[in-house]
Amino acid sequence: MNPDPQIPRKILFKNPLLYSSIALVVVAVYVVLVFLSRYDLNRRIERSNAERQAEQRREEDRKEIEMLGGSELAIRAFYISPAIIRRGESAEICYDVANAKTVTLDPPEAEVWPSHSRCFHVTPKSTTTYTLTICGAAGKTATKSVELTVR
Repeated sequence: MNPDPQIPRKILFKNPLLYSSIALVVVAVYVVLVFLSRYDLNRRIERSNAERQAEQRREEDRKEIEMLGGSELAIRAFYISPAIIRRGESAEICYDVANAKTVTLDPPEAEVWPSHSRCFHVTPKSTTTYTLTICGAAGKTATKSVELTVR
């Protein structure tokens, strides 16, 4: 088929460039597949860890709610420090409520709201009884009173 017997016919399969190109393509495909499989594995591990952490956080939150009073409406603390003062001095009223939607103080000396730890100062002119009332989402209420003696 070669009209001129003097010109050697190049055989395609004896070309080293062809074999090295094929080898390079195979290696490149292998590397890409390894990276894709590791990427997918890392995403699955991250997703699993995130789900595990979310479940742990939910469990910790549930335990904290139980520790802080559960789901029961309650006034856990309501006190005055000191309970006896002289005229012109101030005392600190502190309260801690659980599961309250609204909080009211009578007489209204300061703004109050649902809190696990809230304190404020009062300076009454005479002996005063303070009443803390809380109301839950279901309409249930709880009340507690303390007296501050002024001498």
